[in-house]
Amino acid sequence: MENKEKKIGSSVMTLIALHLALVLSSLSSVCSKMAAGQKLLSVRFLVYFGLVLVIMFVYAIVWQQILKRMPLTVAYANKPVTMVWGMIWGALIFKERITWNMILGAVIIFLGIYMVVSDHE
Repeated sequence: MENKEKKIGSSVMTLIALHLALVLSSLSSVCSKMAAGQKLLSVRFLVYFGLVLVIMFVYAIVWQQILKRMPLTVAYANKPVTMVWGMIWGALIFKERITWNMILGAVIIFLGIYMVVSDHE
């Protein structure tokens, strides 16, 4: 019984690490949009673009570590969460409006993730 509890705890920690990595990945989109608003090759452009590269480098390393501990299908099923984070960052940082269609899309994404991740046999 103790081994099963340890395995469940490890799976939960891996899932949390996955979602933190996905939040990190979504921040690269924020930096990309910030870079797009700058003059090409200006200092600010280079800083934002550099942040994109650093974020994606760190994300790639974390992603590989997660794939060692989690089935690929489960990990990929969770990737659409970055679209939801993009919607949140858009509203918080860029003052974009969240519409009911966007909320419906987010619900559909989470239902799809639940269907893949849960064990319905």
